[in-house]
Amino acid sequence: MPAPDLVDLRSDTLTVPDAGMRAAMARAEVGDDVWGEDPTVRRLEEEMARLLGKDAGVFVPSGTMGNLACVAAQTRPGDEVLADSEAHLVVYEVGGTAIVAGIQLRVLDCVDGTPDAETVTAAVREPDVHQPVTTLLCLENTHNRRGGAAVDAARIHAAARAAHSRGLRVHCDGARLFNAAVALGVTPAELVDECDSVTVCVSKGLGAPVGSVVSADTETIDSVRRWRKRLGGGMRQAGVIAAAGLYALEHNVARLAEDHANARVIADALDGCPGATVRRPGVATNIVMFDTLAPAAALAARMGEQHVLVSAMGPRTLRCVTHLDVDAAGVRRAAGVVARVLST
Repeated sequence: MPAPDLVDLRSDTLTVPDAGMRAAMARAEVGDDVWGEDPTVRRLEEEMARLLGKDAGVFVPSGTMGNLACVAAQTRPGDEVLADSEAHLVVYEVGGTAIVAGIQLRVLDCVDGTPDAETVTAAVREPDVHQPVTTLLCLENTHNRRGGAAVDAARIHAAARAAHSRGLRVHCDGARLFNAAVALGVTPAELVDECDSVTVCVSKGLGAPVGSVVSADTETIDSVRRWRKRLGGGMRQAGVIAAAGLYALEHNVARLAEDHANARVIADALDGCPGATVRRPGVATNIVMFDTLAPAAALAARMGEQHVLVSAMGPRTLRCVTHLDVDAAGVRRAAGVVARVLST
């Protein structure tokens, strides 16, 4: 049993379904989704596509599978894909794009993880028999390893238009896209209207237990669906989990602002702390990343002894992620513990 005062800030993937979500899952109407006969899955796919201004959607088990399927559907083996050096696609997806899709990643170092138009244009290779063909730009919003940065529509549009002008497609890893939309005060569709495909996780800040939805034009979704099957991601009576995603979209989007406010409490508590330097993105969300003087793993262990769990994101980098299972009182307690450990 966890300690009654435990505050778990390791990730927003650690949320558990509340009573309302569990009830929605229990009463979900289901069918065989591989046959296209699960009505709840279809409703989730249609609703996400509507919210993002896309033609169609496909429910996949994870964001990693969604990203991989989108890359594979929009490239050919031997192509080159552009992505930020700290992108989830580059750091946390175990080389799937190379192993499965057969593509080469070309990494860019970008402010808040999003390249400007000039950087995109310069990175696209000219026709040359010796070089791969650049065919896809991958963006991330919010950007996890850039401190949870919410990237505004103007910057996304500029990068996407530069890519399109050179004949590239554009994919957005929008695992936390709704966090970005809430933080920026815009609709999620406004952030991705220049992107050809988008992956959104319902199992992060939105609080569902599992799953992501890919949205795109109908032709791309047909290819992504085929890749989902090829990757072993075809699910049967998946309406049970899709119902959780629908419930999350209805009940858990506006409240993301609470997570952002709670993250600011932690960041503010660490400002001026002698043992940490907080990474402040242009627009922050529910992630607080900070660099430390002492080894991160040792600091995380000391915080854990006081029932506050955080993630070591590097040898001297820690991350706190706020979410719907941590209330304001818990955040205040955690902020005090983290600040004390870093200061001693």
